[in-house]
Amino acid sequence: MTNPFENPSGIYLVLVNDEGQHSLWPESIEVPNGWIVAKAADTRDACLAYVEENWTDMRPTSLVKAMASSES
Repeated sequence: MTNPFENPSGIYLVLVNDEGQHSLWPESIEVPNGWIVAKAADTRDACLAYVEENWTDMRPTSLVKAMASSES
């Protein structure tokens, strides 16, 4: 059995959690609690392009906020 998370011809979603972290998720697997769909089902390449364009700061949202408040 192949890994559904690494299928180059698979159909994926892009998920985002409350920390702003992104994940490619196989369309055939239920979205886990705490994640929302940021990009509807599409090819792996299209989803990867979405992530590269939209997740430019790898730091969790809570860290960004903590660093901003410590700079004030």
